[in-house]
Amino acid sequence: MTKEPDEGSLSRLVGWFDSRLGLSHPLLRPVPAFAVNPLYWLGALTVVAFLIQGITGVIMMLYYVPSPTQAYTSTQYVFQSVYYGRFLETIHLYTAYAMIMLAFMHMMRGYFVSVHKKPRELMWVTGMAMGFVTLGFGFTGYLLPWTVISKSATDVGTGMIAVLPPPIASFINFLVVGSGGDATTLLRFYDLHVVVLPAALLVLLTVKMYMLETHGIAEPEPGRPLTEKERRTVPIFPDVTLYVLELAALFGAGMLLISAAFPLSLPPAYSAQAASQIVAQPDWYFLWMYQLLKIQAFEGTFTLGGTQVPYLAVALTLVTLLFLALALLPLLDRGTAKRVRSRPVYVTLGVLLLAELVVLSVWGYYTPGQQVSNLSAALVLGGTAALVCGGSLGTFRILGRRAQARSPAAEAPAEDPRSAVLAKAAIVIALSAAGAFAIGSTLQALIQTAALGATLDNVAFLGASLACLATVCYGTVAFVYKTELQQDNVRRRVRLLEGRGA
Repeated sequence: MTKEPDEGSLSRLVGWFDSRLGLSHPLLRPVPAFAVNPLYWLGALTVVAFLIQGITGVIMMLYYVPSPTQAYTSTQYVFQSVYYGRFLETIHLYTAYAMIMLAFMHMMRGYFVSVHKKPRELMWVTGMAMGFVTLGFGFTGYLLPWTVISKSATDVGTGMIAVLPPPIASFINFLVVGSGGDATTLLRFYDLHVVVLPAALLVLLTVKMYMLETHGIAEPEPGRPLTEKERRTVPIFPDVTLYVLELAALFGAGMLLISAAFPLSLPPAYSAQAASQIVAQPDWYFLWMYQLLKIQAFEGTFTLGGTQVPYLAVALTLVTLLFLALALLPLLDRGTAKRVRSRPVYVTLGVLLLAELVVLSVWGYYTPGQQVSNLSAALVLGGTAALVCGGSLGTFRILGRRAQARSPAAEAPAEDPRSAVLAKAAIVIALSAAGAFAIGSTLQALIQTAALGATLDNVAFLGASLACLATVCYGTVAFVYKTELQQDNVRRRVRLLEGRGA
């Protein structure tokens, strides 16, 4: 006897997908007045950059030959013989850079204003997939000119595939590299860059635009009632259409001016001899990852189940988990709070991610090919984390005090004396340990700088040590001040130590 399907469960499932995908929603809804703002159209500018790349790329395809023996010469022909060919190549590269940067800015803005929450969960996942495709454009397109810089950097990237678990490594190797050999790899990258990735991006863009029509544009500050002016809607045509065209024209003009002012120079062709004389590094958007993999802790191997596993695989696993956490953020951040001041943990994590990416990228740019010692990594990355967390704590305390000042006073619960004593003891121990570490690191940095000179690594070490020491000093003074304040021994209140606004 077969069981009839539960029509109620099926209806709920269909309703869930319809509410997320908008399968039954009409198109071209009006746009709220608050959305007539460039920050709301970063995704649209990303699409404009993609269109410019498509136009310039199709023109370059007329001359480019995806072969190791002709890739460089055909690129050189475009630079030297095609009318405005160098300008064309420059625009193509700079709009690729702009596309990656705009996509990243679009993602981070969405992260901080909580656009990933109900009912836009699938929109976020789709957008993250589009971001990965955008990075794929950069990775595959970088190899095509077949210069010594692009080929060497790509070899570094494809070489990391070997340290992944065998099933994953085999699949990615088949997808990206092919059966092996320079000719197969170049042709595979070319096919991915001009056929597979554009098709995937267009499909994802269609899906996301349809869901955007369903859910509309997210509110400027979730949880805050909109004003009458903000609730007003603007018709999609001609008002919004003309506004987007204006933004696209300004963006295109900016790309043209930058390309004319800073034209590209084609590096030398790839050869084994030329590659041995340079330090291979990926392009700027992957530089943070490469710098992370240069940390000394990720050198060597360890035994797992009788198999030697490189520590580099651990680092790549951490990077993969970071990407997965961003892609699956709607499953992790499931709270109802959307305002920035109501999400201190996730806002702090977002600022920390931005700060660490910038620090790693700049650090990697100025230290090509240099291994990063564990102590330097701990000081620089740990110091950055300490500064961000300390600044975030102070900022949210100020916001909390201002919100508390505007709301009726509530009676605070009585504090357990034993818990208070244990908490103070733990703070004293933590401050003592951090102080000893900061003082020792600062002395070591001063000695290294005096003995070896003010190299970039030594100066970065010294700066991170001083920042760590300053943070510990501030924490110690604030702790002593709060303790004296509780005992009514303070005669003058200090706003800086209380995190109060002016």
